[in-house]
Parts: sequence; structure tokens; C-alpha cells
Amino acid sequence: MKSNGESIGDAAARFGLETHVLRHWEEEGLLHPARDPAGRRRFGDDDLVRIAVVLRNKAAGMSLEQIRVLLDEGAPDRHRVLQEHVAELDRRAADIAQARAMTEHALSCRAHDITQCPRFRAHIDDVLAGEAQWLVVHTEPPHRAAGAPAN
Repeated sequence: MKSNGESIGDAAARFGLETHVLRHWEEEGLLHPARDPAGRRRFGDDDLVRIAVVLRNKAAGMSLEQIRVLLDEGAPDRHRVLQEHVAELDRRAADIAQARAMTEHALSCRAHDITQCPRFRAHIDDVLAGEAQWLVVHTEPPHRAAGAPAN
């Protein structure tokens, strides 16, 4: 990186983003790049770390509002927001573990129709009983999911 920071184009390219995504995150208060004498954004090391934090946490399902709280050490509800996100990650991890177990069983199941296999169906008993809780996750192409200004 240059000593006076990276341009918005270079910073965006580093992370595979469009420049408008970084502008949006700046408007949302997530980024605070310096300006050069001509008013152009210059992204220093701290800005690049913040971009990486936003990307990693968006990939983990955090909204831009939650990420803003994460990055704001003075946010009064920071602890609560982060605790709620940890609980959501735990729920998602359990769902992933269940999906993995289903897939592994399907790989080795001798049943012609796995939906008729009692052991396979045991993995969805809670869903059939209406006891499962769902979080609708919208999937998008990788770069859009990481940087989409939808939140």
C-alpha cells in the first residue's frame, strides 16, 4: 500500500468490490477514509481493516446496522447486539450440523427414496412438527452478498 493510502478503486479491487459499495459503507458510517488535497478518498490500513471486518461479518449474516454497532466501541447497546448475533450464529451452526448429518446419511443410505427412510426422516422431525425456527437467508452472488447496499 502507498504511504498516503489507497485510492477507492484500489481498495475496492483489493476486496473484489465495486467502488459504489465503499461509498455506500462510508455513507452508512462504517468507513471514514481520509481525503487528499483534491478531495479524493484515501484508504489507510485502519480503513482496510474495517472493510475486512464488514465483509467477514456480512458473510456471517450481520446487517450493516449490527456491524456499525460492532465497530462503534461507544455504542450503548453493543453488548446486547453482539450477544444476539452469537446466539444466531449458534442456531445457524446447529442447522448446518443437522444438514450435514442429513447429507452424510443420504450419501450412505440404501433406501431408493431417502424421504421414506426413517433414519433420514428423523433429521426433520422438528420441521414436520412445526417446532423449527427459520431465518430466511437471501443468497446472492459472492461479491454482491459481501457488498450489497441492501441493508
